[in-house]
Amino acid sequence: MTEYGRGPGSEPWHPEDPLYGDGGWEGQQGHPAPQSAYGGRQHHPQQPYYGEWGQEQAGYDGQHQQYGGQGAQQPPHYGHQGHQQYDQQYAPHAQEQQQYHQQHQGGWDGTGAQPQMPYAADPADPYAQQAMAYGAEQPDLYGTPDAYPPPEPPNRRAAPEPEQRPDWDPEPDPGQEDHAFFAGGDDEDDPDGDDPDEGRGRGDRKGRGGKGKGGKKRRNGCACLVVALVLGGGVAGAGYYGYQFYQNRFGPAPDYAGNGTDETVTVEIKPGAGGYDIGRELKKAGVVKSVDAFVAAQSDNPKGKQIQAGAYQLKKQMSAASAVALMLDPSSQSNVLVKPGERNAQVYEAIDKQLDLADGTTKKIAVKQYKSLGLPGWANNSSQIMDPLEGFLYPGTYPAAKGMKPETVLRNMVEQADQAYNRYDLPAKAKDLGLSDPLELVTVASLVQAEGKTHDDFRMMAEVVYNRLKPTNTQTNQLLQFDSTFNYLKGESNIHISEKEINSNQSPYNTYTHKGLPPGPIGNPGDDALKAALNPTDEGWIYFVATDGMNKTEFAKTYAEFLKLKDKFDASSGN
Repeated sequence: MTEYGRGPGSEPWHPEDPLYGDGGWEGQQGHPAPQSAYGGRQHHPQQPYYGEWGQEQAGYDGQHQQYGGQGAQQPPHYGHQGHQQYDQQYAPHAQEQQQYHQQHQGGWDGTGAQPQMPYAADPADPYAQQAMAYGAEQPDLYGTPDAYPPPEPPNRRAAPEPEQRPDWDPEPDPGQEDHAFFAGGDDEDDPDGDDPDEGRGRGDRKGRGGKGKGGKKRRNGCACLVVALVLGGGVAGAGYYGYQFYQNRFGPAPDYAGNGTDETVTVEIKPGAGGYDIGRELKKAGVVKSVDAFVAAQSDNPKGKQIQAGAYQLKKQMSAASAVALMLDPSSQSNVLVKPGERNAQVYEAIDKQLDLADGTTKKIAVKQYKSLGLPGWANNSSQIMDPLEGFLYPGTYPAAKGMKPETVLRNMVEQADQAYNRYDLPAKAKDLGLSDPLELVTVASLVQAEGKTHDDFRMMAEVVYNRLKPTNTQTNQLLQFDSTFNYLKGESNIHISEKEINSNQSPYNTYTHKGLPPGPIGNPGDDALKAALNPTDEGWIYFVATDGMNKTEFAKTYAEFLKLKDKFDASSGN
């Protein structure tokens, strides 16, 4: 037990107190306390209370004598050493304590009754069996400066003051406070680092002459600066991205101003390219600033949708509206146009002219490099073919600007032809029409394109070709007898050919003397002629005559009808 004994209403002391676990204060102490347990007023216990205690003590018999004897030894020990140290610590109360002893001699019972005897030793009490607990010399654990204060009576035990916490500036960690960033270079505040009041609140630091206040302000200033920078950066970043979001969603598209610089570039637009495709090519070349600006300008221009595939000579950093206007101007276009039915010889000449090359340059390259230009496997299947690329320079507009190579232009044309023929599935269609291979189907389409004058003529012309190729054809005996094949052979376009000239020429392209189709196409058919070759009429047409010699073609089913059409032609031509 402690020197204060036990009593009701006890409260545990601090866990680090060496005498932790003892009881409270009320009435069982062996010596009067330095302060009254009743708020400074003298307390006189009721006499019956102590009388009852005297009767109870009488019933303890021998145990009482032993217990009382043991208890009688405690006051001298208390008054000799412990009390001497205790009074030194609480000297201000010495006078009051002496007065209290004079008024209450004989312990708590001022009437002379036997004082209250302590309880028997509790076997569970770790202090009860220790003989040296109160009788031997031991250090006073309350007399040192670092000791915990002695316990207070219950009515004087004030609630611990809550730790003062700053509104926003928490105390730094022990290791953090020494950092140069938080210390602010003011190391003289605590040179030894052994401040005994370290760990107290901000108020304790203020009490020491304001020492440490300047360092704290400097630390607070650094923290404020960091917070301000972080918040400022966040606000600036949010504002920037918010502006970008608004511009992308609702603002006008980025665009250059004016007609561009003096630097000229060539932009190639692929066939089938739409507004966004064209805009991406222009932006890549540095002509316009954004794709959206070009698309908007193309939509605003009434003729904007008329921009065709090809090569365009444009300037860098043009406004989108200026770029659209210049692309609609033929002077900016650097293209080669392949017309439906046009022969390769004419296409080669156009490429040489557009690329500013010597005459015949493109034709020589076509003859030497035709195998590497992307022809389908079923092309050029005969050694009698005059030009392996004939029929594979698909009609359309192709980029052909200065600096480009002829083989590049030719490869683009062959690629478009191959894609178109794959769309129509020529191998399967050729078999359905009784032809040997897809090349023959392209050849039929080239004949239809060359002999037909209008779109309405194409399907009837295709039927004429198929009817004359039939083995059952006894009127022409499988001879096509087309002037167009002979003109291709001669490199001409002459409708007045004598019988002597025709009969004397034995070229496989002379369909007056050779049965069946020529070895290969005689031109580059367009979509209309190709569709007509795939879907001919079925009305029995086997003859046709351009009765006006130019644009009007009439058809006949019998030889007699053909003679009438021939007379009509002779009359119109002056023969």
